[in-house]
Amino acid sequence: MDELICYCFGYSVDDIQKDYLACGKSTIMEKIQTEKKFGNCQCGIKNPKGK
Repeated sequence: MDELICYCFGYSVDDIQKDYLACGKSTIMEKIQTEKKFGNCQCGIKNPKGK
């Protein structure tokens, strides 16, 4: 299994690399920030480190 970067939305290192290759930059951080604005972040629950 690829290393998860975002436990809330299931993004992995591989996802970021593929996004970068497809778009010329990774847009995943923007997606995560947008979701966080709407209260859809559960890092404290889903991330084993509680972050």
